[in-house]
Amino acid sequence: MLVPKSITTLRSYSRSQFTSDVTAGVIVGVVALPLAIAFAIASGVTPDRGLYTAIIAGFLISALGGSRVQIGGPTGAFVVIVYGIVQKYGIDGLIVATIMAGVILLILGVAKLGSAIKFIPHPVVVGFTSGIAVIIFSSQMKDFLGLRMGDLPVEFIPKWQAIASHLDSANAQAVAVAGVALLIMVLWPRVSHRIPSPFVALIATTLAVRLFNIPIETIGTKFGAISATLPHLIVPHISLEQATALVAPAFTIALLAAIESLLSAVVADGMIGGRHRSNMELIAQGVANIVAPMFGGMPATGAIARTATNVKNGGRTPVAGMVHALTLLLITLFFGRWAALIPLATLAAILVVVAYHMSEWRTFRSELTAPRSDVVVLLTTFSLTVLVDLTVAIEVGMVLAAFLFMRRMAEVTNVSVVTRELAEALESDDDDDPNSVRRRKIPSGVEVFEINGPFFFGAAEQFKDTFGQIAKNPKVLIIRMRDVPAIDSTGLHALHELASRCKHDGTLLLLADVHAQPMFALVRSDMLAELGEENLFGNLDDALDRARHHLGLPAVPHPAEAVPTVARETPQSDAPKIA
Repeated sequence: MLVPKSITTLRSYSRSQFTSDVTAGVIVGVVALPLAIAFAIASGVTPDRGLYTAIIAGFLISALGGSRVQIGGPTGAFVVIVYGIVQKYGIDGLIVATIMAGVILLILGVAKLGSAIKFIPHPVVVGFTSGIAVIIFSSQMKDFLGLRMGDLPVEFIPKWQAIASHLDSANAQAVAVAGVALLIMVLWPRVSHRIPSPFVALIATTLAVRLFNIPIETIGTKFGAISATLPHLIVPHISLEQATALVAPAFTIALLAAIESLLSAVVADGMIGGRHRSNMELIAQGVANIVAPMFGGMPATGAIARTATNVKNGGRTPVAGMVHALTLLLITLFFGRWAALIPLATLAAILVVVAYHMSEWRTFRSELTAPRSDVVVLLTTFSLTVLVDLTVAIEVGMVLAAFLFMRRMAEVTNVSVVTRELAEALESDDDDDPNSVRRRKIPSGVEVFEINGPFFFGAAEQFKDTFGQIAKNPKVLIIRMRDVPAIDSTGLHALHELASRCKHDGTLLLLADVHAQPMFALVRSDMLAELGEENLFGNLDDALDRARHHLGLPAVPHPAEAVPTVARETPQSDAPKIA
C-alpha cells in the first residue's frame, strides 16, 4: 500500500501522543546535531551540508515514509562513497549522483521491489558495513591525534602510511580533548539516558577548549563560520561524460540507502510492535535524495541509532521525525554560528564511537564460523571495501554470493535413477509412502528418473551428466517431478535437449507428477508441443499405464488396489545398464 504512515497514524492522534512525539523529536534533534556535522566533515564536505541533509531529508523521510518512527539523515554508511565522489567529481558530481540515486530509489518503490532488498546476502551486508567502519575509524585518526599534515590519501594503506609518518607531530592537547570526549560518551549513559552522550561530550569539550584557550583545530579554523541562513537552490554543472561515470556510484548510494533504511525500519518494528511499508519507505527515501541535494544536502537514509533513540524517548508517529528536523533547523538558524567553536578532535571521537558500533565486530566474528562459502563472501566484500572501493565490493560480493547460491542449488537438487535402486528396495521391511516407486511394477524397458529440488540453472549440468550415464537407450523414459517446485529456462532447455535425444533414439519420454509452476512454464514454452500433451501426467501410475500401452503390455491394478511390490513384470535382461 503506497500510503505514508503519517496519514494513517494521524487519523487517531491524541494530545498526549503529540507531547511524547515533540519531546522525542527535540531529543533526537539534539542527538543528530553533532552526527550531521561529523558525517559531513568526514565525507569531505562542509558542516552545513550535513545539517541541511538532516533538516530537509529528515523531514521528508518522516512525512512521506512507510515507518511510524523512522528518523532520516546522513549516516556513516555514505562517508566512504561520498568522499570518493567529492574527491573525483567535486560537489556538483555529488549532487548529480545523489539525485540519480533518489530516482533509482523512487523507481524501486513504485515498482514495489522493497521486499527484494531483503534478499541481499547477510555476509555481503556485514562485510561492507564492517569495512566502512574500518575506513571511518582510519579517516578520523588525523583529527583524533591532532596531526599536523595535509589531507589524508583516499586509499587505505597509503592513508595509514601517511598517519604513521606524521605521528611525531601529534598534538597532546587534541588527544586529551578527544580522550575526554570518548570517556564522556562511554560513562555518561550511566548517569542519564535522557540527554544523549554525544551532545554532552560536544558541549563539555567545546566549553573547555573555549574557556582554557586550548590551541587545537576547530570547525571555525578549518571551515569558517557555519551560515545561519536557509539553504538556497543549487543547479549543478556537470558534463554528460561525468554523469555517465556517476551511474555506478549512484546505484551504490541507492543500494546503501535502501538496505539501511529498511533494516532500520525492521529494527523499529521490533521495538514498537508495528509493521512498516517497505515500498512507501523507498519512495520517501527517493524523494528525500532528490530534493535534499538541490539545496546543498548529501545522501540520506534511515538512521538506526537515531530511530532507536526516538522510540526510547516516546516517539510513536512521524510527527517526532518532523519535529527532529524542525529542531535542527532552529538550532542552525539561531545557534549555527556557535558550531564553529566545536573542536575537530571531539567530532573525531564521536565518529570513532560510531565506527565501533557500526563495525558489529561480534557479528563479524560469528560469521567466521559460518559455512566456508559465506566466509569467502564476507572476507572478499570486507577486503574490497577497505582496500579497493565500496562500489566494487558490493558488485563483487553480490556476484560471488550469486555463484555460490548456484552451487548450493546444484547440491540440493539431485537426479536419481529410481529403477537402478529397486534391488535395494527389496531389502526394506516396509514403506509407508503410498507414492513410492517401491509399490509399483516397473515394466522391462522402462526407466524412471526422479528430480528432487528446484530445477534451476545450477542443477542443469547435473541433470545432463546423470542422463549421459545411460549405456543403452530405454524404450520408455519417465521423468518424475513430484519434488520439483520450480523450473527456469535453463531447466526447460535441458528437458528440451533430452526430448530431442529421446526422439532421435526412438525413446518415448513421459513426465509425471508435474507441479503448477513447472506446468505453467512448460505450457508457455514450445516444450509441451514437442513432448506432446498426451505424454504429460499428473501422477506416476498414469505414466506407467501409458508406458505399458506403448509396449503392448496389459494394464495392472494401481497400488491402492494391489499388494505393494517392487518386482518387474519381466526379467531385467532387456533393461538399460547405467554406467
